[in-house]
Amino acid sequence: MNVNAPVLLSPVHAALLARNPVWSEAGVTPPAVLGFDGNDAQRAAAVGIADLSHLPRAGAKGPGTADWLAAMGLPVPLQPNSWNQLPDGGLIARLGLTEFLVEGDASITDTLMQTDRAAGVYPVLRQDASFALCGARVNELLLQTCNVDFRTLDAEPSKLILTSMAGVGVTILYTRTFTHPCYRLWCDGTYGLYLWDTLVGIAEELGGGCIGLNALR
Repeated sequence: MNVNAPVLLSPVHAALLARNPVWSEAGVTPPAVLGFDGNDAQRAAAVGIADLSHLPRAGAKGPGTADWLAAMGLPVPLQPNSWNQLPDGGLIARLGLTEFLVEGDASITDTLMQTDRAAGVYPVLRQDASFALCGARVNELLLQTCNVDFRTLDAEPSKLILTSMAGVGVTILYTRTFTHPCYRLWCDGTYGLYLWDTLVGIAEELGGGCIGLNALR
C-alpha cells in the first residue's frame, strides 16, 4: 500500500461534513459515516439514506471477463442484470453480457485491478457514488424519483435494474444484507451530490433523512 497515495473521498463528502457526522475510526480510509445524532434509528425506520461510496469496488468488461472472474473463485451471475452476494458481504453484479461490478473486501477489488488480466478482459475504473435506502416509506421516495416499481425486486432478489432516477442514470438492487431490508444504488460520481441532495430532501419530507452505517448494521 502506498502511504503517500491520496485519500479518495466520497462524492458527497462535503454534504456529509456539513451535518457534523460521527466518522469511522482514525486510520480507516476512505472515511465512512457511522451516524449523525441520536435519531438515526428513527429516520431509518421511516426512510433513511446512507452513503456507502467508501466501499471498495472494481470493474471489468470484455468477452473473457466472466471466465476470468470465475477462475478467481467469484460466484459469477449467469444472467445479465443480476447479482450474487460474496462471502464477506460484498457483491458481484453483471451489468450486461460482459461487464461486471465487484464491491466488497479491498483485497478482492485490489486483486481485480492489479492482477494480470487474460485476453479479452479490460479494467473499468469505478468512481461511483453509492447509497443505501431503507425504511417503511422508501417506496414512496422511489416512486417520486423514478417510474419503475422497485417492489418487483423483492420477489426477484438476484435481479438488478439499470434505470434513471431524478434524471440520473443508476444501477439499483434490493438486499437484506443489512439490519433493514434496503435498496442499494450506484451512479456516476459526478452526479452524486445532486442525487444525494434530491433524495435527502424527499426523505426528510417523509419523516426520514440521513443515517450512518450503525443504523444499517
